[in-house]
Amino acid sequence: MSDWTDAVSTEEPRDLGSKKSLRPGAQCHYPSPSAFDRIARTVCRVGRIPRKELYESWEIVKRVRRHLRGTRIIDLACGHGLVAYALAVIMPSVPEIIAVDRRLPPSAALLRDAMEAEWPSLAERVRLQQGDVRSVPVLENDIVVCAHGCGSLTDRALDLALDAGADVAVLPCCSDHSRLDDGGLRGWLGGDLAIDVVRAVRLRDAGYKVWTQHIPAEITPKNRLLMGRFQRVEA
Repeated sequence: MSDWTDAVSTEEPRDLGSKKSLRPGAQCHYPSPSAFDRIARTVCRVGRIPRKELYESWEIVKRVRRHLRGTRIIDLACGHGLVAYALAVIMPSVPEIIAVDRRLPPSAALLRDAMEAEWPSLAERVRLQQGDVRSVPVLENDIVVCAHGCGSLTDRALDLALDAGADVAVLPCCSDHSRLDDGGLRGWLGGDLAIDVVRAVRLRDAGYKVWTQHIPAEITPKNRLLMGRFQRVEA
């Protein structure tokens, strides 16, 4: 039986949005054999990743697993790569996951080593890559993921997915109101929300099935998750 589940440990700490790094001693909060608890214990052993990012990443990956399909996953602006590695764990049928960032932090290598020690098969499936997010060509059967891509990074991820007809999931972060398209809706909706609405409409108009969801606000206030699956017309 698969160890994947939406649920997290019943012993989880209350402050899910804490920016303090999880430490090895916190492994006791994640005692079960579930995928989430195994990932959480691994993150604790690394000792460098905030609790907020563990829960934020899990909320993203479980929704991507539920709604999107692809033969490869590309995690853009990946940071330490937790989203990529968690997706690899709960989507074992995906043979290749690429996590790319302009500058990988030291925690990325530490997490890679810890995750591969826990799941040795990940060494053959997940690749960390330092470079521009455009350095990985996006193909039509890919899933493009971008968690908290600041400013135009979210739109760059959407551009790459749209150009290829790939599935996409973005969790927008800070928006530059002077540069990004708000569709003239800022007077009603506020700047960030107006920009995200325009992004969702853009996907819909390009032939995507769109999902707009929130991850829990106690994890992050920047919690609007936008997902799209390209709907191909069969000949």
